[in-house]
Amino acid sequence: MELRQLRYFVRVVEAGSIGRAAQSIGMVTSALSQQISRLEGELSTRLLQRSASGVVPTDAGLAFFRQAQLALRHADDAVQAAQQARLAGHVSVGLPSTTAAILGAPFVQAMNERYPDIRLHLVEALSGHLSDMLNGRQLDLAIVFQAESARRWSVMPLLDEPLFLLARPDMPGLPAGETTHIDAIAHLPLVLPSGRHGLRALLNNAFLQSGRTPLVAVEVDGLPVLMDVVQSGQVATIQPSSAMARIAPGQLHMARIDDAHLFRTNLLASLSEDELSPAALAARLVLAEVSRALVRDGKWAVVTLHDS
Repeated sequence: MELRQLRYFVRVVEAGSIGRAAQSIGMVTSALSQQISRLEGELSTRLLQRSASGVVPTDAGLAFFRQAQLALRHADDAVQAAQQARLAGHVSVGLPSTTAAILGAPFVQAMNERYPDIRLHLVEALSGHLSDMLNGRQLDLAIVFQAESARRWSVMPLLDEPLFLLARPDMPGLPAGETTHIDAIAHLPLVLPSGRHGLRALLNNAFLQSGRTPLVAVEVDGLPVLMDVVQSGQVATIQPSSAMARIAPGQLHMARIDDAHLFRTNLLASLSEDELSPAALAARLVLAEVSRALVRDGKWAVVTLHDS
């Protein structure tokens, strides 16, 4: 098997047609078809389902397609690194919105300073979506809050964040003080992410253990809009302190929720070690180092910092 065979196969799947793929790479259709057939022969399995309208990958073909994309990307990164005599390539990193608010810019700056030839693709999304993207190999690594859906991930606990009640200071019924408990805020209308979000599952369980049910007035799956709703003064929310990174000081009241075991664990998850490129390995190290530096500098409130 040769790299060019992988490139041919990937192009055919992307084009959905052997003819269109052949035209795009300047080959005769019959020659490209012969290359695909030879590849199927080497693997002893059918990779493409052919029809009058084009081709679609079989289950085996789809699995091979994903691994072929990964192999080609690693090969291209290796060539680029050798040509430039320093670490190069590209890496895709996912951050949940709250985490991105505090970690995103420092991480990008550190990567640019240490590895200017690595092209960074940063994705901000819900933690559940990031997990799906990791499983689909659309990301090399990500910060997630749950690892139940992991498929051959490498997972490292990074830090545990405390949770805070956030609301406008003049909101009716708001408990006084810098700390509070689930029982004291169960009467407050809340804006929270939907059940797809790891934070919502954590809060639902915390309320359940307290024999309470959260009074969810509205669900918002996006941090900027969610915080805008909170600032309207009609509802409160429960978020880690990192959610306040884009809010001017003094705009919202913050009260730490001191219920035992109520914290959010940030997990640094990546593809398995043997699938990570040198660029991705470097990015993973930088992401962990920047996170820990923010904690030690007092810029990120945490319960526990995992140094392993």
